[in-house]
Amino acid sequence: MTVPHVKAADDRMRPVRIWLYVVAALVLLMVVVGGMTRLTESGLSIVSWKPLSGTIPPLSLADWQAEFEAYKLIPQYTLQHHWMSLEDFKLIFWWEWGHRFLGRFIGLAFFVPFVVFLVQKRLTRPLVPSLAILFVLGGFQGFLGWWMVSSGLSERTEVSQYRLAAHLGAACLLFLALIWVARSLVPERPDRRESVPTGWRWAVASLGILLYLQLIAGAFVAGLDAGFAYNTWPLIDGSFIPKGLSVMQPFWKNLFENALTVQFNHRMIAYLIAAYAAVLFWFGRKNPGFAGVNGWMPRIALLIGLQILLGIATLVSVVPISLAIGHQALAFMLIGSVTAYSADMARIPR
Repeated sequence: MTVPHVKAADDRMRPVRIWLYVVAALVLLMVVVGGMTRLTESGLSIVSWKPLSGTIPPLSLADWQAEFEAYKLIPQYTLQHHWMSLEDFKLIFWWEWGHRFLGRFIGLAFFVPFVVFLVQKRLTRPLVPSLAILFVLGGFQGFLGWWMVSSGLSERTEVSQYRLAAHLGAACLLFLALIWVARSLVPERPDRRESVPTGWRWAVASLGILLYLQLIAGAFVAGLDAGFAYNTWPLIDGSFIPKGLSVMQPFWKNLFENALTVQFNHRMIAYLIAAYAAVLFWFGRKNPGFAGVNGWMPRIALLIGLQILLGIATLVSVVPISLAIGHQALAFMLIGSVTAYSADMARIPR
């Protein structure tokens, strides 16, 4: 995604940057609400997709009863939630309705200012296509959300972990794209002369790739409820490398459908990220150092340490909602920081 550099003398882009940061924050809020929806088993409470009329919640007892009767037809109710009363159903309904409403609100929060900035001629010609792509990505995220929900309406009592990973992964890409474009619009400072080695740029980008891979691995942990089992650390099922990692055939299924293997992989990727970040921090102290744009690196190292500690706490305490949501939100903030760092380096001439 290519955007033009902005000169300090012409910072007409400041409102645009603020707008993009606000939308990114709303996407992060959307992820948090989505996590709450997942952890409260609310995601299948609305069994139809009505992009416009679905904005209005049930307003009468008859409306509520109709929604409840529709929910009673899916396996999650008949096999798990058959004990629910209408009042119980309302609790999970509001989480899912709020999640979908927030998605619609984000669409408006993007589209309306976009049109205003176009009318004001505040947006440069190269920037408009990038922003249009962001809007399309947001709309596609809504489609992926319904595609995910639909996987749990007929034969399953929960959504497919594959579709959950796709939905979360797409949300992360949208979040990162918003940050990248916003950081790319920060004015250049002609008085600042910095140099960042090409190898260092690639090293930081590789960290971002590892973090994204870990985010997807975490989505499979959530999709299989793998965090509710093997709640010890550093051992898992009594061993550092437990038995049963390859009980499914063909082998690749273990990577996505075996809860033990999925949790094991999530742990191993975390160790890899910690080791890689430690190496980056060690070698980065002197070259390129932590001054100027490279001040991101100590912050990123701190966030990685906090994220690992939070992940361990979430696991050993058997996934309390507060810690699980914090773990997910911090993951987005961490990879967002790496993206901001990379975007800032991209603005520095090679």
